[in-house]
Amino acid sequence: MFIKGEKIRILGVSRGNEYSPNHVGNDAAIFNGVAEKLKEKGIEVTVCPEKEFVDKKLEADFIFDMARDRATINRLKELENQGALVINSAYGIDNCVRKAMTELLIANGVPHPKSFIVPTDQEFTLDLFPCWIKRGNSHAMVKEDVVYVECKEEADKVMADFRKREIPEAVVNEHLIGDLVKFYGVQGTDFFYVFYPTEQSHSKFGLEAINGVSRGYPFDAKQLQKYGDKAAEALNVPIYGGDCVVSKTGEIRIIDFNDWPSFARCREEAAPKIAECIYRRIMSKIENE
Repeated sequence: MFIKGEKIRILGVSRGNEYSPNHVGNDAAIFNGVAEKLKEKGIEVTVCPEKEFVDKKLEADFIFDMARDRATINRLKELENQGALVINSAYGIDNCVRKAMTELLIANGVPHPKSFIVPTDQEFTLDLFPCWIKRGNSHAMVKEDVVYVECKEEADKVMADFRKREIPEAVVNEHLIGDLVKFYGVQGTDFFYVFYPTEQSHSKFGLEAINGVSRGYPFDAKQLQKYGDKAAEALNVPIYGGDCVVSKTGEIRIIDFNDWPSFARCREEAAPKIAECIYRRIMSKIENE
């Protein structure tokens, strides 16, 4: 247990490479950048990869993490239940799994496309083409986890692939026409960054090309930030990123939300703000104990 007056020590748990498709270097860079900014605040920082954290049963009163592995998340939950402060919370990370995320965003009034959760062992009967079929039980790890389909034949093939890979449920989103916009935010700070991924060639799997070249439809970035912070609160992930589609009338709907993304296009600006968020939460916990 942390005792007031002691030097603040924090443990950082980095993301396993298999959970950073096409972004291993970017994820490592933002994680290490935040660690350095925390050190500048006088905090003693120890970092380790997910596997080592679990195998050695490491623990700490304060933890920041980019965890994705199931064993890591379970271990973080144990420590949270014992009183540790974990950012992002392991419970929040689980909330960003596709099915849970979809349900929570809709339940909390965050603008979202028309969506359905369907079992993969049943016939695909939705008449929602074109649409997106996404694995429901995890984050997207390979290109085949998020698929754009235009007809029932294509949908049936995706569902068959999900069954083969033992994915029990799929989330089906209507396809929205408009500009795809990516955003990064840090709850409780003034940091918020938006950009068009097609213009900056920013992509994990190349799926951004489906929406085509951005038209530059006007939209309210401050409103998007409010939606982002609202989603972050609902999902319990103060360090976040996501994707939205902006219609030609300026309507914003969030189509994806992620716990601690790479911040690849704004790393230098984001790192100190993430460290600030973590530091404030540590100090708040210390002061309230």
